[in-house]
Amino acid sequence: MILIKDHPAPLWFLSLNKIKRENTMSWTDKLNGTKNQLRSLNKAIPETTKAFGELGKTVKKDASLSFKEKEYVALGIAVATRCEPCIMFHVEALVRLGATRNEVGEVLATCIQMAGGPGMMYAGKALEIYDELTAS
Repeated sequence: MILIKDHPAPLWFLSLNKIKRENTMSWTDKLNGTKNQLRSLNKAIPETTKAFGELGKTVKKDASLSFKEKEYVALGIAVATRCEPCIMFHVEALVRLGATRNEVGEVLATCIQMAGGPGMMYAGKALEIYDELTAS
């Protein structure tokens, strides 16, 4: 058993406690935590993050697809690739853009069709995030 100096708990116990704490956080808290992480990343590698931001600006412009439609695509990719922080950001953007729960649900149904079981698990997270961000 590996112990941390002056700490009686084994490392596996500390890891389980961390997982438990993370799982009891609200999606809003997780989203804010991720935004804080990105702020730190922006300070550490500003040129890279600025370039990534510029790429995002060019993609977000309305063209053949509206920004909202592009966010639906981005949410689908986030679910299929199991990127929880990406799911949070794209659901948040869709809420701001006026997406309905039914519209998000249709996107998630397509994710399940294309990504199978893992897609279903992350689609559930995405809908839970939507519900929390739209709760009054």
